[in-house]
Amino acid sequence: MGSPGQPQRRAILTGGLLATAALITGCSSKSSDNAASEKPAVAAANSPSPTESARPDSPWAAFARLMEGNKRWVDGKLQHPDRDPKRREFVAEGQDPYGVILSCIDSRVPPELLFDTGLGDLFVMRTGGQVVDSVVTGSVEYGPMTSGTPLIVVLGHQRCGAIKAAYEAMRDGKELPGNLQAISEALRPAYEATVKEKAADPVDAMIRVHVKQTSANLRTNKDLAPLARKGNLAVVSAYYSLDTGRVEVLSGAPSR
Repeated sequence: MGSPGQPQRRAILTGGLLATAALITGCSSKSSDNAASEKPAVAAANSPSPTESARPDSPWAAFARLMEGNKRWVDGKLQHPDRDPKRREFVAEGQDPYGVILSCIDSRVPPELLFDTGLGDLFVMRTGGQVVDSVVTGSVEYGPMTSGTPLIVVLGHQRCGAIKAAYEAMRDGKELPGNLQAISEALRPAYEATVKEKAADPVDAMIRVHVKQTSANLRTNKDLAPLARKGNLAVVSAYYSLDTGRVEVLSGAPSR
């Protein structure tokens, strides 16, 4: 990281936190000591695999990389980076993603595609309406806390079916069937804030309110807040348009 106050990644990865995280996830982060020796010498012509040193190590650099990828998606000029056998071999023994994406399960919103990223670039969590509980929060925290991943993006999207169903159920005083009700209850704070707004399109307003609330909660939680205060982590809320493919930033965009 660029900030002098940030703990070195090697120090973060040692000790009990790594042991616990590795036990839970079966994952590990690539050590910078052997990165050069493990990097493939040549990447496929249409699938560039950046060198380890090219990994964005600041919130701004990671954010810029994602937004550049989204622009390629919108423009139809995809590069399909890091999607070849050499990249697979490169990340087989370890990983060092530069971004965490918390998004919806919607089949039309695959983060790796709409940001034009590749293998080993992102940690991705997907839940209905991108709602969170303690397990999801822990999964989001994994990258920043164990390997210094500098960026979290909470990504809502246009015409979210989960949020529409929750909005209508709460408006009408009904419950959703089965465990869908748990999703609805998790969205209640967004619903209550949206009702106060009296928006022309309350479902779309609720989508935006929810991602901003979720990102704010992550940004200020006891484990991530110290990283954010030091400038080592940015938590961004964003909205994806199904119509245009564009990602709109709502809050938390990092500065250079």
